[in-house]
Amino acid sequence: MWNSDQVVVATYFFGPGNNGTHVMGTIQDDKTMQRSNLGVRTGARQVNRKGSGSNQTHSIDSMVPWVTALSRIILGLVLAWFGYHELVAPNIWTGYVPFLPPTSQISQLLVLVHGVILCILAVGLVVGIMPRILAGIASITMLEIVISLTVTAGLSDLVLRDIGVLGLALSVLASHHERLVLES
Repeated sequence: MWNSDQVVVATYFFGPGNNGTHVMGTIQDDKTMQRSNLGVRTGARQVNRKGSGSNQTHSIDSMVPWVTALSRIILGLVLAWFGYHELVAPNIWTGYVPFLPPTSQISQLLVLVHGVILCILAVGLVVGIMPRILAGIASITMLEIVISLTVTAGLSDLVLRDIGVLGLALSVLASHHERLVLES
């Protein structure tokens, strides 16, 4: 099944160790096993030693962190676009504020505050500052927008667009971020 140019690294959970920590075992090939107290990590990964790129599993695994970073940056750019337009032309957006007349000062203030929040989220996501926390806040914000639009205008193309952005925010929230982030 495996040729001599490949090595399988798999980590298995053995259970609690003597001091209450979880003991893990790493199998590097079918002849050796190492035990350590490194923490719980599961899964198996196939690595091609030659580095020829012929191993499709390795190629896809190496792209996942970059796709995650790209998703995070795209979400940030979408939020920046909406936030910028809410700050530049709040009168256009006041019609989407529920339960308030579009011409009221409170509607304009709420749109401006919402635009600032979106811009802050956008900068944080693009730069990579606490991406999961910011994606969680973006998810809550997008859920609020989807509910508000659905209640006031019913199901429309705007709601479906915002459901797509909500899905992107949820995927960024659920992802592990390794590339282009400023957190440790």
